[in-house]
Amino acid sequence: MLIPHWRKVLLCSCLFAILIALGAGLVRVAAKSATEAPAGFNTPSFNSAQSVSNGIAEPTGDTFARDQQVYEQNETVANGLGPVYNATSCVTCHQNPNSGAASQITELRVGHNDENGNFVNPTIFINDGKNTITGRSIVNDRAIGPEAQETIPATENIRTLRAALNTLGDGFVEAIDDKTLIAIAEEQPELSEGRVHGEVVQAPIFEAPGQTRVGRFGWKDQHSSLLSFIGDAYLNEMGISNRLRPTNVTNVLNTTTGVEDQPDDLGLADIDHFAQFIRGTMVPPRDTVLAATPAALRGGELFRRVGCSVCHVQSITTAPPGTVIDGGMFTVPEALGDKIIHPFSDFLLHDIGTGDGIVQVGPQDTANKLRTAPLWGLRTKARFMHDLGSLSVDNAISRHDGEARQPARRFRELSPEEKEELITFLKTL
Repeated sequence: MLIPHWRKVLLCSCLFAILIALGAGLVRVAAKSATEAPAGFNTPSFNSAQSVSNGIAEPTGDTFARDQQVYEQNETVANGLGPVYNATSCVTCHQNPNSGAASQITELRVGHNDENGNFVNPTIFINDGKNTITGRSIVNDRAIGPEAQETIPATENIRTLRAALNTLGDGFVEAIDDKTLIAIAEEQPELSEGRVHGEVVQAPIFEAPGQTRVGRFGWKDQHSSLLSFIGDAYLNEMGISNRLRPTNVTNVLNTTTGVEDQPDDLGLADIDHFAQFIRGTMVPPRDTVLAATPAALRGGELFRRVGCSVCHVQSITTAPPGTVIDGGMFTVPEALGDKIIHPFSDFLLHDIGTGDGIVQVGPQDTANKLRTAPLWGLRTKARFMHDLGSLSVDNAISRHDGEARQPARRFRELSPEEKEELITFLKTL
C-alpha cells in the first residue's frame, strides 16, 4: 500500500524523534553506569598485609600484597643495580604518605641547544673520559663505583630538577580514553578566550613496538602506558635492564650479563608486579571534613572562577571495562573502567613560564612545556611545582605565567580572605 508523502514525512519525523530519545537515554544510562573510583591512602609502606587494593583482579597466584612487596624491595649490585642509578627501590622515591605516592626526591636532567635552537641530549663522560653515556637527558646521582659516576660537562647548560611523581591512582589515568584527553585540549581555547590550549603528544608504547598513544605519564607526557613508564624507570632510575629496556646505559663496572629483570615462579617479572601494584592502587582521597567547611566550599568556587579549573580539570571518567588500550596489550578491567576520578589535571602539556627546556618524546615546541600537575594528594606535600622550588602554595601560584598568566593575575587580585579560602580548598586535595 502506498503511503502519502506527508505521512512518510510524519513517520520519519516520529522515528527520528524516537531515535534521538533513545540515544539520549543511552547517554544517560552510560553516564549513570560510571561510579566514583575508590579513594584512600591504603598502601602503608612495608606493611603490605594491611594494604587494600581497588579490587583489580590479580594474575593467577599473585596477590596485591606480593606486588607491593616487590615494589618495595631493595635492589643490589648482584641482581643488576646500576652501574648508574638514583635509588635502590621504587618506594624510595614514591612513599609519602604511603607506598606509591610522591616524595621530596628529585632527579637531574640536562642538555643543550644546537645552533638552530633545538634541544640535544647530553654526552656524559665517565671513567676518566674513556666512556660516554648518551641518548638520554637524565643524569644519575649515584653509581656503584667512582669509575661510573656521572658529572655534568660545562657544555650542558640546560639543567633542571624534576620531582618524583605520585603513582597512586595511575591505573585509572591509564584507563582514560585518548579521545577524552584530546577533547579536553580542544575545549580549552574556548574556555580561556584563546589563552590556553594543552598540547597532546603521542608517546611510544614499548610493549607494542611501532604504536603510540596519547602521553599522560611523566613531566613531559613521555609515556602513555604504565608498563612503558615502569620499564623505562627501572632502567634509568635503578639501572635494572628489563624486557622493555634490555640494554644497560653503560657497561662500566657492570657485573651482570643479559636482561636483569627475569620472570619469577609466577611468570611475572618485577615490572609486571610494579604495574599490577600501581594499577591496583586507589586514587588519593580528599579531606572530606575540611572540604565540607564553608571556607573550602567558597574556595572551590573561587578556584573555578579564577580559571584554575581549565587546566586542573576536576573530574574525568575512564573508558568502559573491556576497552583495549596500550596498543592492544591491556584491556581495561572492571575495577578501572567507567570510573569517575578527580585528579585536578588535564594530563596535557602547557607553557606556564616554568618550563625546563628539555625535550623528550614531543616536538621541539614542548621544550618549555610541562604536564599539568595533578593536584590530588596536594595536602601531603611540603614543596611544590615540578622542581619542588616552591615552599608554599601561594608561591607556586605566583610562579604561573604564560598560558596561566590570567588565572595567576586573578588570584593576585583576590582579597586576603578570598586567597585564604582558595588555599583552604587546595588543602582538601
